[in-house]
Amino acid sequence: MKTLVQPWQILCRSILETLMREIVLDTETTGLDPFDNPRHRIVEIGAVELWNQVPTGQTYHQYINPERDMPQEAFDVHGLGDEFLSDKPVFKLIAQEFRDFVGDAKMVIHNASFDMRFLNAELEWAGLPTLPSEQAIDTLLIARKRFPGSPASLDALCRRFGIDNSMREKHGALLDSEILAEVYLELTGGKQPDFALAPTERRQKQSATDETWRPRPRPTPLPSKVTEEERVAHAEFIEELGEAAIWARFA
Repeated sequence: MKTLVQPWQILCRSILETLMREIVLDTETTGLDPFDNPRHRIVEIGAVELWNQVPTGQTYHQYINPERDMPQEAFDVHGLGDEFLSDKPVFKLIAQEFRDFVGDAKMVIHNASFDMRFLNAELEWAGLPTLPSEQAIDTLLIARKRFPGSPASLDALCRRFGIDNSMREKHGALLDSEILAEVYLELTGGKQPDFALAPTERRQKQSATDETWRPRPRPTPLPSKVTEEERVAHAEFIEELGEAAIWARFA
């Protein structure tokens, strides 16, 4: 027996197909190359979920024990030291959870080749499938194409778009991914987070303004556009209708 597809099912499928899930992602590491000897490892992953370029509020954040010492130059960048990371899980223990969070969504990354190289090295060492390069959207390349010759660092793009990054004293994966989400929306002309997720105080203030607003009376009434001939003709028409005509009440 053939199952008929209901119109509502077609509509729901069509709506879902127009929506796009994206993961804005950033990592912090112990160094610049995962294949150095000793290996450099990921120590933090932060990610923000977007649906149709609107933040959903869902995030992923994990500190990771790199199973090695932290070089001073890396510590100076992100401030994550050996003692802090010593009781955090190793990547292999969180690998599947991270993979499940990302799924097949596009990953928005600033300088994607760097993060993807580390992520795929870690996934491979954990015995899990790697992430295809075409799954990544590189905001660094987008910025360089849109603003050729101009600085394209995350801080530079924040200054260009007027995005507040004053809390970014050191690199942090989750904070950087949240900032990058705003930069990405500016770069692509997408929906702004405040459009759908305005702070409660701002929404209440706007609502109060809308409820109390009233149109002001016009200081000088607009002149009538009815000509004298039209006024006389209308009066004669009402007279013909008789005293019971409803129009006589407004004469």
